[in-house]
Amino acid sequence: MSEDMFRMFELSQQGFSCSQLLLIMGLEAQGKKDIELIRAMSGLAGGMGFSGQTCGALTGAACLLGLYAGKGTLEEQPHEKFDLMVNELVDWFKEQVGTEYGGITCADILGDDLQYKIVSMTCGNIVGSTYDKVKEILANYGIDTTEVRI
Repeated sequence: MSEDMFRMFELSQQGFSCSQLLLIMGLEAQGKKDIELIRAMSGLAGGMGFSGQTCGALTGAACLLGLYAGKGTLEEQPHEKFDLMVNELVDWFKEQVGTEYGGITCADILGDDLQYKIVSMTCGNIVGSTYDKVKEILANYGIDTTEVRI
């Protein structure tokens, strides 16, 4: 098990959801904490409030890309390829996860387990591979995940 996967497992055991895990990992890579952001990410869990909609690993990963490449202040501009990065992520997720599970919603992935709010090894594997994909996309666009934007 990689160091990243071990950390994500540890956070999952502490009750954090998939979308929260991804942002915690991104913030920790930058040596930062942001309780409010992590709290806000909880709304994406289980496909947005355990409604079974779009998987929180995908929506959380899009937010993680935004952490590194999105607009955060009036003066700041998003990375010129930000939308392309998010689209690349979505296309990859549809191909990898959607093909295997018949869709990209939590309902598609978890099936009946969704009603019990069961986070399975399936979720862990999806979150881990999605985190790796985000790091790959960022690296391809020359973005250092340890660098803090000011």
